[in-house]
Amino acid sequence: MLRLGIFLCWVLLASVAGMSGATADDGVAALYQAKAIVTGTGEVNRQIGFGLCLKQVLVKVSGDQQVLSAPALPPLLSKAGTFVSSFHYHDRMAGIPIHDEQGTHDRPQDLTCIYKPETIDALLDSLDLKPWLGKRPRLVIFLSVRHGEKTFLLTNTGKQGFYMRDSFHAAAAPLAMSILFPDAAAIRAAHIDADNLRRAGLAALDALAAANGGDRALAGTIVWSDKDLGWIAEWRLDSPSGMAIWRVKGVSFDEAFRNAIRGAAQLLSGHGAPD
Repeated sequence: MLRLGIFLCWVLLASVAGMSGATADDGVAALYQAKAIVTGTGEVNRQIGFGLCLKQVLVKVSGDQQVLSAPALPPLLSKAGTFVSSFHYHDRMAGIPIHDEQGTHDRPQDLTCIYKPETIDALLDSLDLKPWLGKRPRLVIFLSVRHGEKTFLLTNTGKQGFYMRDSFHAAAAPLAMSILFPDAAAIRAAHIDADNLRRAGLAALDALAAANGGDRALAGTIVWSDKDLGWIAEWRLDSPSGMAIWRVKGVSFDEAFRNAIRGAAQLLSGHGAPD
């Protein structure tokens, strides 16, 4: 019986190790996939989608948004389809009957492109970049929002800021970044509000991030500007190279949040501070 028990323990440990390995492999494999929205499944729009997916996967794997402005990128985009290992479509209107004169060629599709890691790694090497394959820190977003006289701190619950939370998650997904929002009670206990967040030190916010299940604090302010016809956003993050501050203005809050995540990924992947 003792030998049987020992044997079963080894089987269980081997199974757990196998599951852990599979999860890690799946996580890396997910880095080498990208998704673009295209119209229909025709060749012309497919080639457009291939270009969008290639840009996305290069940024996601490297963590460096600067790849999008690399002089060597346009020639790669012109033959983007040659780098795709496999692809498939998903009809974004699945379950909705075709109506009026709409045909299947008109329906919006999610085009998912899958790449071999060695292919993308070689492309990054040609651009003097390396893949960022280490564990990506989970960011806790501390965000002060001001629109006219209305101000609030974005937290993990409540109707206030619902669309902003959803938008921030949508910004994080293409870069394989995981984000959380702080607990409202924890924020109040730390005496942090929408007006004094900018004065809060990043060390204190990092400690709050850890208490909220995260690894690092990404702090920001976003203010609506009639003059700029959009939002003005400022972000702060403590990285291995020190604290960085970057800004964007005159944009939608969707674009402001993409700017936040791309900048954080650029810093944390070791590619320097965002502009």
